[in-house]
Amino acid sequence: MLEFLLCSLITILPDFLGRRYLQGKRWGHEITFFSMWYELRWGITACVLLTVALITLIFYYHPSTSNASPFFRTVTMLPEGGGRVDEVFVENGQLVAAGDPLFALEESSQLAAMEVAKSKIMELDAGIKLAEAERAAMRGLVAQAQGSLDQAENELRLKVELQERDSGLVSPREIQRLQNSVESRQGALSAANANLQAVQAQLDSVLPAQRASAVDTLEQTQVEVRKTTIYAGIAGRVAQFLLQPGDYVNPILRPAGLLIPVGGVESGLVEVQAGFNQLAAPIVKPGTLAEITCMSKPFTVIPMVVVRVLDVIPAGQLRPADNLLDIQVRAKPGTLTVAMEPLYEGGLEGVFPGTKCLANAYTFNHDALAAGNLGLGEYLFLHMVDAVGIVHAVILRIQALVLPVKTLVFGGH
Repeated sequence: MLEFLLCSLITILPDFLGRRYLQGKRWGHEITFFSMWYELRWGITACVLLTVALITLIFYYHPSTSNASPFFRTVTMLPEGGGRVDEVFVENGQLVAAGDPLFALEESSQLAAMEVAKSKIMELDAGIKLAEAERAAMRGLVAQAQGSLDQAENELRLKVELQERDSGLVSPREIQRLQNSVESRQGALSAANANLQAVQAQLDSVLPAQRASAVDTLEQTQVEVRKTTIYAGIAGRVAQFLLQPGDYVNPILRPAGLLIPVGGVESGLVEVQAGFNQLAAPIVKPGTLAEITCMSKPFTVIPMVVVRVLDVIPAGQLRPADNLLDIQVRAKPGTLTVAMEPLYEGGLEGVFPGTKCLANAYTFNHDALAAGNLGLGEYLFLHMVDAVGIVHAVILRIQALVLPVKTLVFGGH
C-alpha cells in the first residue's frame, strides 16, 4: 500500500490534474467512480506497473523476513548412567557456575566396588611382602646349595689328586660316590636357583601387574563414584528442574532438567539468526547492514550487521534412509540462514532469547558511488537502489508500531 501511494503521486495524480485543469473535467461530473478507469487509465496502468517494479526492487535489494530470532542452546542435565537421586543441590531457576554440583545419585554399589578394589590392593601388597620374604629364603637356600656343591667339588678334586699319586689310597668306588654327590648338589643348586627366579618373576612381573590392574580397577570405581554427582558443565540457569530425592533418572528415558547458558553466542544474547528468501543470496553478505524489531522489546528498531551467512540451504539436507527420496517431498523451498550482531554495543539489551523478530537487510552502495568510476546509468541506478531502502525502513517502523496492536487486539493474545 505504501509503495502504491508513492507511485500514484507521479502517475495517477498528474493524470488527474491534467484532465481536471487542462481538459476541464470535474470530479463527480465527467470523472466518477464508474468512469475512473476510463478517464485515468493511463495513470492507473502506469501506477500499477511502477508499483510492481518498485516492490520488486525494494524486496530484492532490501530483503526482509519475519523469521528471525535470537536462538539459544539448552544443555540437558543427564547422568552417564541411570540411578536413583540421593541429594539435590540446586533449585529450579537458580543460576549456577561451571563446575557447581547439581544433584547426586545413590552410590552404594560403587562404594562397595571401591572397597573391594582397595582390599585387592592390600592383598597384593601383602603378597609382595610375602614374596620378598620367600626371595630372601630362596637366596639362603641357593647359598646353602652352592656351599654344599663347593664342598663336594673340593672333596672330589682332593680324592682325584690322591688317586693320581697313589692308586691304592682311593678306590674307584669312592671317586664314583663323590662324583654322584657333586651331580646331586648341582641339581639342588639348580632347583634353588629356579625357585629364586620364580619368586623374582613374581616380584618383578606378576605381582606388580596384578597390583597395577587392581589400582586401575580402584581408579575406575572412584571415577564411577564421582559420576554419581552431576556437575554443571557451563554457567547457566537451571530450567524445568523438578527433581526430588528418590526420583529415578536415566540418560535416555528420564532427563533431570535443562541448563540455559547465560554467556557467549550460545546464550542468545549476542546474535540473531534470520531466514531470508533464497533470492536474497546475492545481496545478503557478511557486512550487510540490517535492522530488527522484536516482540519482547516493542516499539524499538535495533541496528544490526550481518556477520555470517550459511552457505547451504537447509531444505536440501539428505540423510540416508531405506526409502528413495521423492523430490516433491522437498517442494517447500528453504531459507538463507543468516547470523547478525548488533551494530552498537548493548543493542540486544532487553531482548529475550527466543523472541519473535522481524528483520530487514539493506543494500548499501555508498562506497561504490563515492569511488566515482561508475557510468551515468549505473550511478543513477545505485542511487535509486539506496534511496528506495528508506521505504523498507519506514515499513519496518510501521510494523514495529503495529505489531503490539496486531498481536494484542487482532491476535487475541
